[in-house]
Amino acid sequence: MDFSFTEEQTLLRNSVQRFIQDNYDFDSRQKIVHSDSGWNPDHWKAFAELGLLAAPFAEQYGGFGGGPVETMIVMEEFGRGLVVEPYLQTVILCGGLIDAAGSEKQKADLLPKIAGGELVLACAYAEPQGRYNLADLTTRAEKSGDGYVLNGQKAVVIGAPWADKLIVSARTGGDQRDADGVSLFIVDKGADGVSTRDYPTVDGQRASEIKFENVALAADALLGTEGQGLPVLEAAIDRAIAGLCAEAVGCMRVLTDATVEYCKTRKQFGQPIGNFQVLQHRMVDMFMECEQSLSMTYMVNLKLDEGEAERVKAASSAKAQIGKSGRFVGQQAVQLHGGMGMTDELNVGHYFKRLTMIDSQFGNVDYHLRRFAAAS
Repeated sequence: MDFSFTEEQTLLRNSVQRFIQDNYDFDSRQKIVHSDSGWNPDHWKAFAELGLLAAPFAEQYGGFGGGPVETMIVMEEFGRGLVVEPYLQTVILCGGLIDAAGSEKQKADLLPKIAGGELVLACAYAEPQGRYNLADLTTRAEKSGDGYVLNGQKAVVIGAPWADKLIVSARTGGDQRDADGVSLFIVDKGADGVSTRDYPTVDGQRASEIKFENVALAADALLGTEGQGLPVLEAAIDRAIAGLCAEAVGCMRVLTDATVEYCKTRKQFGQPIGNFQVLQHRMVDMFMECEQSLSMTYMVNLKLDEGEAERVKAASSAKAQIGKSGRFVGQQAVQLHGGMGMTDELNVGHYFKRLTMIDSQFGNVDYHLRRFAAAS
């Protein structure tokens, strides 16, 4: 199979690389992370100007008609720079949900705004009791006239502090863990009855705990078919997992390269520590984990448009590999850098924190091993 990138895909990678090199060095990122807002809106506008926000969408909605491979390229380079702006949440997850389930009016209204950098969204799907079960919902949307009334709470909504709108999963029928009866709604974050508690996460991003108290929703707030939102949400999260895997590969590449370079210059007993065979073996193992993760990332992005069973198996196997490899590469990078690997002033620890969060986002290794077995 030919894994060569097209000329257009290579140009896309080069443009993202240049932006990261020019605008997202480690010191600049630290200033962004520790600012009051926690992100840089100017960077978001620059992403729009570069066409990154429009890449996955159809041309009729202001996009460029790209696919999973283009998204993979962008996310890998974002992983190299530890980008904190909510590309995964807004473009891949929420944009993907609107593209897959939205009415023509919803697509025409929202997708061009996402592509143009005018609209930021976050997906509120997780609840405190739900763990990784997307169907375990206590948030409910009850019929009220032509619309709905939304009540409940959502936990760890990544990117919500910057969002203009939320896509919320809520139960419109069935019991707490039933697969049927889950619906998706587009909710203005500033609507009456919506309250948020914002906080920074360990990897430098921002998240919110969100409560909904008698939030009135119009009929056109419903995204897709009432009660049939779970399969759409699962498919969108599998696409987000594919993007997340690419981001993890970018992180692991930086850690591996930085560790090799450090071992060439750090001397002990009168010679570089990279000359010691036992450390060479550990660096080779780091490289192998990176390559295995890259292969699995290619695989999942190429299988996203296949049937549900194949998509689920591809997403879960890739996520399990990424979780194991990310932990190994991060641990080895910290250990081979010695005590300085744990300091806040060195980028190694920050990449390890991000890989640790990636492992738990959308399900950890154990969860995805069970999911893969069930799908098989």
